[in-house]
Amino acid sequence: MINNFSNQVLKWYAAHGNHKLPWRRTKDPYKVWISEIMLQQTQVQTVIPYYNKWHKLYPGFAALSKANLDSLLLIWQGLGYYKRVENILNSSKIITNEFNNIFPNKYDKIIQLPGIGDYTASAILTIAFNQTYIPIDSNLRRIFTRMHMLPTKLQSLQKYKKYGQYYINKENPGDAVQALMDIGRTICKAKKPLCKQCPLAFNCKAYIKNKIALYSIPKLKKIPTYKVVVGCISKKNQFIITKRNKNKLLGNLWELPGGKLHTKEKLSDCLKREINEELNIKINNIAKVGTIKHQYSHFKIIITLFRCKYKSGKPRAIKSQAYKWIKTNQIKSFAFPSATHKLFKLINKNNESNL
Repeated sequence: MINNFSNQVLKWYAAHGNHKLPWRRTKDPYKVWISEIMLQQTQVQTVIPYYNKWHKLYPGFAALSKANLDSLLLIWQGLGYYKRVENILNSSKIITNEFNNIFPNKYDKIIQLPGIGDYTASAILTIAFNQTYIPIDSNLRRIFTRMHMLPTKLQSLQKYKKYGQYYINKENPGDAVQALMDIGRTICKAKKPLCKQCPLAFNCKAYIKNKIALYSIPKLKKIPTYKVVVGCISKKNQFIITKRNKNKLLGNLWELPGGKLHTKEKLSDCLKREINEELNIKINNIAKVGTIKHQYSHFKIIITLFRCKYKSGKPRAIKSQAYKWIKTNQIKSFAFPSATHKLFKLINKNNESNL
């Protein structure tokens, strides 16, 4: 059975695999590592331009280890999960200092690098070093669950890896793993799987018994929505931005100051309170610009943006790392979350460029 499954997987990959992906054209562990980190919780098509830009600027460990976090965050803008950037930078310094710019090829060494868990370590070892490790993600879990009609809950990582051995060709484990990733993403999908196109359908227990629907991913729980108020606070021809604390969501990124709306609190009152609590300043001439919606993995936000003027007080970064007064032509020099870029577009749309 092992040879049968693994041969079918490789045969399908040779004919239908997505070989055009830039990280599929290399076995360089540095490039494989960067691609795997970028692909965490991120769609393949979204990653491609970021991956290409990254390797033009930082083609290897020597260049990366000399980079600073702010410059890397600028490249990463829009990709999300920004803690990954800090982990990449810290890992590169370890590899430079302890491994002489050579990516380690042992599981116990790779797993100790910041931001790397079993999946990423296994993927790097399999794809870059041709070692038979099995990276288990949601795609592979779904395939194995349907193929063997496994209970959808309480399956251990090691049990999935045990079933994964049936599908991995030991002479070419990298292609086998990438084939399973493609099959899971494009054919054995969570919703509306294309079973008739699947190279493994001939022996898929759930398909044969017409029970595919019983082995799909459970529905996601409803996520909360928070209301947020922020201000574009101007003084002369500049406006103020703040840098988020390192260990918070979107840590080290810059943003317009503001915060969550309290129950029964007026929007303008919320803005005044938040600005005073965050920056120790007073504002006036408050005018609503508009509202945007944005979603993260575990919650949604509705942000109301106000334009206002600095009135008084000496600014202090009370709830952030730092603050800066900048001009509109300096926006591209700072890394902002996607939601803040939406707010900048809202300002431009409303002809509020004269800050």
